[in-house]
Amino acid sequence: MKLNRRQFITASAATGTSLVLKSMESFAKPIITTNQSGYSLMIFATNWGFSGSWDEFAAKIKQADYDGMEIWWPDDEKDRNELFAALDKHKLKIGFLVGGGDKDFQKHLAQFQQSLSAAAKVKPVYINCHSGKDFFSFDQSKHFMDFTEKVNKETGVPIYHESHRGRILFAANITRQFIEKVPGLRLTLDISHWCNVHESYLSDQEETVALALNRTDHIHARIGHPEGPQVNDPRAPEWKLAVETHFNWWDKVVERKKKEGNLMTFLTEFGPPDYMPTLPYTRQAVANQWDINVYMMEVLRKRYA
Repeated sequence: MKLNRRQFITASAATGTSLVLKSMESFAKPIITTNQSGYSLMIFATNWGFSGSWDEFAAKIKQADYDGMEIWWPDDEKDRNELFAALDKHKLKIGFLVGGGDKDFQKHLAQFQQSLSAAAKVKPVYINCHSGKDFFSFDQSKHFMDFTEKVNKETGVPIYHESHRGRILFAANITRQFIEKVPGLRLTLDISHWCNVHESYLSDQEETVALALNRTDHIHARIGHPEGPQVNDPRAPEWKLAVETHFNWWDKVVERKKKEGNLMTFLTEFGPPDYMPTLPYTRQAVANQWDINVYMMEVLRKRYA
């Protein structure tokens, strides 16, 4: 019997279910460590790829057992009012993304400063910065970090700079320069980008990765690999090495947070097409973004509670 493309995908998914479950079972077991008083875990959802209202999104993530959402700071007042109403209604926390887009350094910095200052005023759990551009000089880039340190001291809001392609901290070796010269720098670790940038699992930069892990306060829990920032489905057995490698990195951050008795935050950030691979011609996603993110959230909660 011949199967059409949709039937083939459905059949293949069903056949692979037992392999999927077995491949991720070990990561859903708690790490046995002593939690110091004050340690807590919050896991946030991304609205990336969601097209509904804030209330619809808030209801969906609340039902899935997320603690809150991480979204770009809304510039529109009406949009913000709807967002805060949804957060209050569904008893959810908020973390904001801020950044700039202009290729001109001065304009970009002004955009960044404006959105960061506005977001900090509402006292989110944290602010995650898409900081600068990868072609800005060290001296230019340091202006972003100096400003975030200033706002952090004024407001008390934790502010992190993300390791992200196209931004200041796009590569491990570049990030190391800032770690060594900016004592107050704190990171959002999205190490999937570095796997892609360096086309490796960074085994040749272990010391640099260790420095970054020690500065990390927030993690974007997406699994990358040497040829891309997102595997098609982390539950699939062929990605066992990639998943193990990322969890080994994340374990070290969580272990430090537990010893310090501090808050640990995660964002499950598997993205929609074109981050999610698609079939040619149809652009049908090869896996379900929402299901993957919820599954990652459940594994993280079991492992790091």
